[in-house]
Amino acid sequence: MTVSIEYIPVTPIEYPDDDGKPMAEGDIQCSYLTYGISALKVFFQSRSDVYVAGNLFIYYEKGNPEAVVAPDVFVVFGVENRQRRSYKTWEENNKSPDFVLEITSKATRSKDQGAKKGIYAFLGVREYFQYDPTGDYLTPQLQGLRLVEGNYFPIASNTLEDGTVSLTSEVLRLELRVKYGDMRFYDAATGKTLLTYEEEAAARQAAEEKAQKLAAKLRELNIDPDAL
Repeated sequence: MTVSIEYIPVTPIEYPDDDGKPMAEGDIQCSYLTYGISALKVFFQSRSDVYVAGNLFIYYEKGNPEAVVAPDVFVVFGVENRQRRSYKTWEENNKSPDFVLEITSKATRSKDQGAKKGIYAFLGVREYFQYDPTGDYLTPQLQGLRLVEGNYFPIASNTLEDGTVSLTSEVLRLELRVKYGDMRFYDAATGKTLLTYEEEAAARQAAEEKAQKLAAKLRELNIDPDAL
């Protein structure tokens, strides 16, 4: 007697790369999201073991495409620095982000302070920052949380003499500073604000133009700038 076995094809599980929605609620949120990703990419560009991304799907349970979260800006230490269409933790030695920054807004604040906060704690995200660029939803505008034994606790802020509010990220070894409502990353070791690729290029061009004008002025005074 011959027994036939029906072959039932297994449909591969799909993990979408995006949901078709815009990456930010408005131009202000988008500008800070873009700044955060770019500035941190520049800062860590020499590190082959640091991955910086944002607005990218993170899947954290193999076989369950519903187990997904998309931070605005995140940094992972100990994984390869390469481009990805999405981030699957089981393909990255079960490594989750170490740092997350959400640019919060009216549409996202409930998730940022509720569901996402719980997911990040579950994933072991060591630091979770939220920034409200409009100042309408968070008081103060910049807030940070640090994971201690599975629970988040507030990171103390420091107000500088000029009114700048600063919070230290121990994970990044950087400061997040807000001055007149504008948020920037700051490297206390060098005393410099982190710039994007475009801002760095513009700064170099401005410096070159300034040097050329100074050289021209010295020549007018019969001084050879190359001899100085």
